[in-house]
Amino acid sequence: KRRNFTQSLIMDKLEVFGAKKLKGSVRISGSKNAALPILAASILSNKKIILKNLPNVKDIQTMIKLLESIGSIVKYSKKKNSIIIQNKNKLKTFASYNLVKTMRAGILVLGPMLARYGNAIVSTPGGCTIGVRPIDLHLKALAKLGINYKIIDGYVHAHSKKKLKGAKIKFPKKSVGATENLIIASSMAEGTTILSNCAIEPEIKDLVNFINCIGGKIKWIGKRTLKIHGANNFKKNEYTIMPDRIEAGTYLIAAAVTEGNLKILGIDPNIIKTEINILTKLGAKIKIKNEQINIKGTNDIKNINIKTAPYPGFPTDMQGQLMVLLCKSKKRSIISEEIFENRFMHVAELNRMGAKIKTKGNKAFIEGNTNFKAAELMATDLRASVSLILAALTAKGKTTINRIYHLDRGYEQIEKKLRKLGANIRRVS
Repeated sequence: KRRNFTQSLIMDKLEVFGAKKLKGSVRISGSKNAALPILAASILSNKKIILKNLPNVKDIQTMIKLLESIGSIVKYSKKKNSIIIQNKNKLKTFASYNLVKTMRAGILVLGPMLARYGNAIVSTPGGCTIGVRPIDLHLKALAKLGINYKIIDGYVHAHSKKKLKGAKIKFPKKSVGATENLIIASSMAEGTTILSNCAIEPEIKDLVNFINCIGGKIKWIGKRTLKIHGANNFKKNEYTIMPDRIEAGTYLIAAAVTEGNLKILGIDPNIIKTEINILTKLGAKIKIKNEQINIKGTNDIKNINIKTAPYPGFPTDMQGQLMVLLCKSKKRSIISEEIFENRFMHVAELNRMGAKIKTKGNKAFIEGNTNFKAAELMATDLRASVSLILAALTAKGKTTINRIYHLDRGYEQIEKKLRKLGANIRRVS
C-alpha cells in the first residue's frame, strides 16, 4: 500500500552498518540542478517537449506537480526517466506555496510566466535551511526587463504592462538562480538582452543549450556574458539532461573515504576538474577515460585549506562531503564556506560520531585523525544528509540517520546504488 509523502517525511530513516571498502561501478543519474530550470523553461513553449535522463528524485517530482498545477500536460514516456510536456492551452500564472515551499527552484517559474503572459503570482521559495538566499537579485533584474512587483503575504505579485523588453543587465554578484531566471525570461523578451557577471555553472550552460534546442537565440560572448535575442516561436524537440556532477563528486569521495575502488560511469570529467584535482592532492589515485573515472582511496589522506566558490571553484554542494574526508587526514584542515552563511549544520552530527571540528564564522577547523563511531543522527539538509552517510560508511556498528527526506530530494536510489558497491545500508520505514 503506497504511503503518502508526508508519512515518508516523518517515518523513513537509513541504517548504515559501516567499515566496508566500496568496490564496483556506479552510473551517474541526470542532474537535478540542470533539470529543474529546464523544466521551468518548458513553460516558454506551446509545442511538445521530450526530456530524457531526468533523475527520479523528490525535487523533480515536485517541479512536475507544479507544472501540472498551472496546466501543463506531463506524461511519463515508456523510456526510463523520460517525460513528455505539452502546453497547448493557456497556462495559469499562480505557483502555490504548497508546491514551492520544499524547493528553492520553484521561483524559476516566475521568469517564463512573465515572458509568456506578462503576469505571475509565485510563492517565495523554500528548500534547505542553509542560508537566507533572498530573491532580490531575481526581482531587480526582472524589473529591468519591464516588470513591476510587490511581495504580499509571502507571494511575489509581478506584472508588466507591455511585453518584456531586452536590456543590459549586470548582476551585482554571481547568482545561479537569478542567472537562470533572467536567461529564461529574456529568451522571449523583445529585442536583445545582455547579461553580464553571470554564474557559469555547467547546469546553466545546459539550460542555454536546451533553450537554443527549442528555438532560442542565446550566445556566450564572454566568459560570464550572454547575448540573448528574444524569440517568439519555440519548436517541439527532445533534450537529454546532463549528468549530475554533485552526485559524481559524492561517489568519488565515498571511494576515497572508505579506501575503496570505484568506477564512476556516465560523467564528463571536464565538469568536475576542480574536485578531481583536489582529491588527487589529498592522495586518491584517479584515472580518467572518456566518460569514466576510476578512483582508488588511500589510508594516507593529506590535509588542505580550501574555500567554496562559484564555478569553476570548489562547490558549496560538496563542502560537507569533503569535510568527512578531511576528518581522516593526519593533520588539520580548514574549510571556508563563502557561499551560504548557515551550511555547517552537519558539524554537530559529525562531532557526535567522534570528529573534532570547530567552527568560527564561515570557517570550519577540522583536526583530522578521526575514527568515526556509529551513532543516531539527524539530517538537516540535502548535502548534510549525504555527508552523514559517508561518515557512517566508515564507522563500525549501526548508524541511524533520521529525516532522510532531505536526501530523497536530490539523490536517486542512493541506498540501492551503495548496496551494489558493497555497502550495508537499508531504508527503514
